[in-house]
Amino acid sequence: MTRRGVPYDPLTARPNPCRAPRVRPSVGAVTHVLVTGGAGFIGSHVVRVLREAGLEVTVADVGHPAAHRTPLPPAVRRVDLRDRTGVAELLSGVDAVVHQAAMVGLGVDLDDLPEYVGCNDLGTAVLLAGMARAGVSRLVLASSMVVYGEGRYTCGRHGDVRPAPRSEADLAAGRFEACCPVCAAPLTPGLIDEDSALDPRSVYAATKVAQEHLSAAWARQTGGSVLALRYHNVYGPGMPRDTPYSGVAAIFRSALAGGRAPRVFEDGGQRRDFVHVHDVAAANLAALTATGHGSGWRAYNVASGRPATIGEMAAELSRAAGGPAPVVTGEFRLGDVRHVVASAARAEAELGFRATIGLADGVADFAHAPLRG
Repeated sequence: MTRRGVPYDPLTARPNPCRAPRVRPSVGAVTHVLVTGGAGFIGSHVVRVLREAGLEVTVADVGHPAAHRTPLPPAVRRVDLRDRTGVAELLSGVDAVVHQAAMVGLGVDLDDLPEYVGCNDLGTAVLLAGMARAGVSRLVLASSMVVYGEGRYTCGRHGDVRPAPRSEADLAAGRFEACCPVCAAPLTPGLIDEDSALDPRSVYAATKVAQEHLSAAWARQTGGSVLALRYHNVYGPGMPRDTPYSGVAAIFRSALAGGRAPRVFEDGGQRRDFVHVHDVAAANLAALTATGHGSGWRAYNVASGRPATIGEMAAELSRAAGGPAPVVTGEFRLGDVRHVVASAARAEAELGFRATIGLADGVADFAHAPLRG
């Protein structure tokens, strides 16, 4: 694979002079797609968009209790991706896979670790092995911004730096901002792009990095194509109700639905890129049908390009729902990062994808949309 004419390794996104450039052959037309995790929050929106585009879609989901509290629809094929036989049956006649299936969030505690690794990494490994056997050569992988850890930061004296994880003592004392690891000066956050180093800081993040590495190895060995979509903070209709595995938007929405004020951790100044699920579904279609992407591995931020703080998201949602104003609590979670704001330039330049739903419009819709049971 090449980047600006320079061979590079997709696992590190760094120049690799040991690998020769090669021409990326075109991928044949896609007509039949397997969507794993297709009954979930994001997956169900992806399925809808693919079908509206005229594609035949097989929907598979295990119905994991962390994401599903009600039975799966009858048309969904209930398959655990760790089951080789079940995966082989799913892949029959398929041209491409959109791999959404994963346990998400920070989890409850380290007792969740084996289940995260089993579902996310072993499941992905079995799927990739099955794709190799079945001759399915195109994969769109649902990755995440969590692979970056903290976002991009600049020190006035030392330039671009990677801050260490924030300590429990600092967080408890209300010192939330990341500091320069060299001089301890305050840092200026910036846009993180896909060539940034990976620095997972939670179990979930580690499993998403492993998925990227496994799929990159698969692409090199098989000549297949992987487009890894690094979702930023996804929100929208059909989010699961408040669970220990929910994202912040669902937690806020669930509180408002119960007549409670959203509880904003830290000081509410954490910067994120909130991207509507309809835009995320459109990004999957763009990745699946993109021309000019043949064999190899490539990552893309999927983001709105319009960052906001978590406090701003909570306030916007409260206004739209007509509920109580957010309460800033000063509480914190170890493993959370301070600022992650994306550059969305690569997805627009190479996939033709650009998010169209702004935060105000998206939140106005989300404030009254049904949540998943």
